Formats: sequence, C-alpha cells, structure tokens
Amino acid sequence: LKTHRGSTFGFVLSALERFVNMSEVPPTRMNQQVFKGKLKAAKGGHKLLKKKADALKAKFRDYAKAIAETKASMSSDASGAFFSLTQAEYAAGNFKQKVAEGSMSARVRVGAGVQNVAGVKLPVFSTYDSGAAVDNHSLGLVGGGKKIVAVREKFTVLLNKLIKLASLQTSFVTLDEAMKVTNRRVNALENVTIPKIEDVLRYISRELDELEREDFTRLKLVQEKKEIEMAAAAKQKAAENAAAAKAGKTIARNTDKDITAAFDATDDEDVVF
Repeated sequence: LKTHRGSTFGFVLSALERFVNMSEVPPTRMNQQVFKGKLKAAKGGHKLLKKKADALKAKFRDYAKAIAETKASMSSDASGAFFSLTQAEYAAGNFKQKVAEGSMSARVRVGAGVQNVAGVKLPVFSTYDSGAAVDNHSLGLVGGGKKIVAVREKFTVLLNKLIKLASLQTSFVTLDEAMKVTNRRVNALENVTIPKIEDVLRYISRELDELEREDFTRLKLVQEKKEIEMAAAAKQKAAENAAAAKAGKTIARNTDKDITAAFDATDDEDVVF
C-alpha cells in the first residue's frame, strides 16, 4: 500500500511538474511550429544516436572477442618463451649479466595512434624499430647460440602480443565509456526530451482548439445579435409604414414608369435663339 501511494504521489508530482512547464509556453501558432521543429530534430538525433550505439555495440563485441583470443594465445606464447629461456640458460649458461652490461637501448618502441569508430576516438598502440645497434652478438659463441636466437624471437612475439592486448584493452575501456554516454543520451531523448516536447505540442493544440471554439462561439453570438437587431428594425419599419398608410399618407416607391409619357412634345412651340 505504501509503495502504491508513493508511486501515485510520484506520478502526480511529475504530472504537476509537466503542467507547470507547459504553462510557461504561450499557446501560439509560432510556438507550435517551433516545437514541431524541436520534435523533428530530437527524433532525428535519437535515430542517429541509436545507430551510433548499435555501431559501438558491434565494435565492442569485436574487441571483447579479440581480447579473449589474444589472452588465450598469450598463455601458450608466454610459457613457450620462458621455457625457451630456460633451455638457452641450460645450453649457454647464465647470460643475463652480459645482457645487462650492454647499452640497454631499446630496439622496439611503442607508438600511439587514433582510430575513429562512429565519432569515438580510440587509442591504438603499434610497435616500430628504433634502429638501435645490437651489441650482444657475441652471446652464444661458445654454445647455445641457436637457443638464444630462439629466445629473442619468442620474446619478440610475446612483446607484440602484449602491446596488442594493451591496445585492445585501452580501446575496450574507452569504447565502454562512450557506449554508456551514448546510451544515456538515447534514453534521455527517448524517455524525457521527446515525451516532454510531445506533451507541450498536445497542450498547445488543445489550447488553440479551445481558442478557435471560443472565437466561433463569439462570432455566432455576434451574428445572432445582428439578426435580432435587423428583425427588430424591419418590424419597426413595417409598423411605421402601416401607420402612415392608415393616416392617408402616400408612400413613395420606386417604379419603372416613364414620367415623360404624360406630356406631348408637339404642343410646345419651337424656341428660336
């Protein structure tokens, strides 16, 4: 019962808020055209944002699938790379100290780019060769040279997959935030903005119809009043004419009789100038 009362109160409160907002809009034809344009723009924006959300959702699924595949392959690559390192240490001895004594300049560097997906800029990481000289060619001369080369190749593959996974996960997080923002905008347009504009348009149409009915009623009353006045004037005029006829007065009437027919033109003498 409390829940029902609370929901009823919330519904009444929202209805009152809508009425207050609608009452601030003057019900005129100009405002009706303005809000029709707003409704058209809101529906167009909702349609575009819906398409954008669908495109982001499809790309989101692709990134999730790529991340899962990359993580599944990385486990075997990582285990193979570290096992190859163990084999190289067994064949060539502990060469970590010799590697640390080198210049330690990175031959592989990471570059950042941007990929545009439905208006959302996603960061993309890629690797490139810095061109640094390799100063540890002497490793494995005594023994285990092939194992060391195999370790370098396997760890290069593992590094590329790590960078790819970092790029995918960063883009995945950015895409997730963009999807949340887009979905919030779609829901706001669908559940708040468009219904509010439609309510305002219904309010304006209702008020304009009421004004038209009032104008029609007013014109009808004015016309009836004129008809009553004209009937009274005609009745009064008829009464006056009847009274004048009874008193023996002649009433002038418009006739089509020729007034010169009673005169003879031959009786008049010619006038000489």
